[in-house]
Amino acid sequence: MWISTILSALLAATPTAATPVTSTPLNAVQDRAPAIVGRLERYSDFPSEYVSARNVQVWLPPSYDADRTQRYPVLYMHDGQMLWDATTTWNHQSWDVDDVMTRLIQSGEIREAIVVGIDNSPQRFAEYMPRKAIAGPVRGLPDQPLMKPVDIQSDAYLQFLVRELKPFVDGHYRTRRGAADTMIAGSSMGGLISLYAMTQYPKVFGGVAAISTHWPAGEGAMVNYLARHLPSPRDHRVYFDHGTATLDAQYAPYQQRTDAVMRNRGYRCGENWLSKTFDGADHSETAWNQRLDVPLRFLLGKQLTRC
Repeated sequence: MWISTILSALLAATPTAATPVTSTPLNAVQDRAPAIVGRLERYSDFPSEYVSARNVQVWLPPSYDADRTQRYPVLYMHDGQMLWDATTTWNHQSWDVDDVMTRLIQSGEIREAIVVGIDNSPQRFAEYMPRKAIAGPVRGLPDQPLMKPVDIQSDAYLQFLVRELKPFVDGHYRTRRGAADTMIAGSSMGGLISLYAMTQYPKVFGGVAAISTHWPAGEGAMVNYLARHLPSPRDHRVYFDHGTATLDAQYAPYQQRTDAVMRNRGYRCGENWLSKTFDGADHSETAWNQRLDVPLRFLLGKQLTRC
């Protein structure tokens, strides 16, 4: 019973223990706490015409203030309240993105980059489920209620990202604005919405990391959607992975079908596409932290990643 409860929370619940913030969307609160490497600027209740307001965090690498002429690629990540500090999350786990980024930057393995974390909302499933991929009612887990297509808000969520948040980030920080330098990543349902973002805005997002992608949502509807709408391999990079324990144990058959789609559409493993299996890894922030270096090297690495 407790396992089912935790998995449901990972898919649909909104963590409520996010780090407190008090700023308006135009005035960042800077976090230089010992737990954060680099500089984390937090925006409370970032407003939107498309979705409910939510907190946003912008992580700047340690060198950001050293060279005022340098511009940086940007990685957008979902479930932002789970990315930075395990002492503030509902399950006391986090991705520790700042630590992993800093380590890889200092070792010269990846380019320096800005990371933007977008908190989820109480409508997480509705915002992360790809709307155009489904034709009828859909659920994320067998014990969740069906949701009608009209209630799915993922198109509105992507409008928020592309029309409101990205222009704000590009206007307030020294970013590289082209698709080749704009990436998006997430886990579970966050993997689905990241892939959907690339199909809807291929000229905005050039790289995607879909980690522990929750393919069973909509009975694998996103696999079929990718087969019809996957953008050109000439200017896109796509990373997939999954574990083999807890919820991730369901994912292998769907991922195998997706990998076939990638090959059929001309993607080349190790060049612009990577699909990894991590034996024994479960569906948790701790597991994603332990392998976060792999998708970061693929998206931001200075050398090609081996297939």
